[in-house]
Amino acid sequence: MSSTRTGANGVDTIPPFARLFPLGLQHVLAMYAGAVAVPLIVGGAFGFSGEDLAFLISADLFIAGIATIVQSIGFWRFGVRLPLMQGVTFAAVGPMVAIGQSYPITAVFGATIACGLFMVLIAPFFAQLLRFFPPIVTGTVILIIGLSLMSVAAGWIVDGSADGSASGLQLAFAAGTLALIVLIERFAPPALARVSVLLGLVIGTIIAAFVPGMTDFSGVGEAAWFAVVTPFHFGVPTFEIVPILSMLIVGVVIMTETTGDMIAVGEIVDKPVTRRQLADGLRADGLGTMLGGVFNTFPYTAFAQNVGLVSLTGVRSRFVATMAGVILVILGLLPKVSALVEGVPRAVLGGAGIALFGMVAASGIRTLTKVRFDNRNILIVALSVGIALLPTVSPNIYHQMPTWFQLIFDSGISAGAISAILLNLLLGGASSRYGKDPALPTYDGLRGPAAAALVHPDATGTGLIPVQILGKDGAALETVDADGNPVAAHVVVPDPEPEPGAH
Repeated sequence: MSSTRTGANGVDTIPPFARLFPLGLQHVLAMYAGAVAVPLIVGGAFGFSGEDLAFLISADLFIAGIATIVQSIGFWRFGVRLPLMQGVTFAAVGPMVAIGQSYPITAVFGATIACGLFMVLIAPFFAQLLRFFPPIVTGTVILIIGLSLMSVAAGWIVDGSADGSASGLQLAFAAGTLALIVLIERFAPPALARVSVLLGLVIGTIIAAFVPGMTDFSGVGEAAWFAVVTPFHFGVPTFEIVPILSMLIVGVVIMTETTGDMIAVGEIVDKPVTRRQLADGLRADGLGTMLGGVFNTFPYTAFAQNVGLVSLTGVRSRFVATMAGVILVILGLLPKVSALVEGVPRAVLGGAGIALFGMVAASGIRTLTKVRFDNRNILIVALSVGIALLPTVSPNIYHQMPTWFQLIFDSGISAGAISAILLNLLLGGASSRYGKDPALPTYDGLRGPAAAALVHPDATGTGLIPVQILGKDGAALETVDADGNPVAAHVVVPDPEPEPGAH
């Protein structure tokens, strides 16, 4: 039964190479600008030369590819084995720049290695927190991820404008790219519709090439054809207490964000994440971060924009992410090809970003439809989204607060996730306490028998309650615990139809 479901949801299906490569390239293009932004920012803060910046970017892409391959294919207890892309996290930018004001770059790499080791060690314990991520929390976090990322799409469209405004030309290319994606989705054959974002980016870039000033491929000629990414390029890492403590906080933020992303992609591909899978995915994050410190780059996390791409295209195969990881490794070794990809106009990328990030938000709304909303559950979502969007609409709102506070709350995703968890524990499950669902825990009011597997029969790892999976005829198939082991029956009964006039 399990294998049938796996085959049906397509997560473990390997598409033919003719489809696998363009689908993987599409993921790379969707994440590329965000992937190279962090080394550019940090390298600039350290005053690196153009050559050193190029090396930082190559190292970043190379390790991002390796981390993505580990996360999607998996080995032993590393990797969530879902279509997730890995990239350098923006959550670490502020702390790394702050470290650079008092320490050399080697202290950043040493703190990154320590952060990765810390994540690997606490992954099993952090995974036990999955019980605090019922649908009202996961749906809210996924919605927050999509809404928060809209500022990234807007930043691509304005492309560094001093006053934050976009020109008519930039808006035209963003809107045109978005329109192309919609038209391809509507009128193209299914095979082309699945790569609608890639086609929109390619066609938008080709058109932009005929408009003076819209594209810049000068870096292609200057870049080398091949470069080896070597460990400890900038020196042997140094381990200083203060930088390490700063990065450990970043590690917790990364794990919180990654948990939301893994749960989101599990919902999208109809293969909800178990506690064991979550621990494996968090270990892979930690391993990627350790490799980052060794190979002169920074902490890694799952990229939320690629979660949106999975939802938009409907392609669930984890091997598409593996292909994208291979492409990233090649880009890290071929600076000239990397420079060619970097030539995609930011306005074109911003138009595609609207579709990608909007799909993430829509996926969160889809998850929230599994929750029975009473006034308290509405308040949980409302307050969490509001708190999460504060740093998005006002980026400097927390700049007078202590550094540790900024590390947590400057990331709308982590602030929203923490808020949703705490508010759900305080306010959630009013409908359960009022007797609607006696078999459910008090901190989430779900609709009917969906709670049996939250909401898929393979979701046996939520850690909430042992459940009895029922067949279509209502007969019990099996009763399992969080890791899929048989346990004493705990029958989840269907939610009775509400009486007339009941609320």
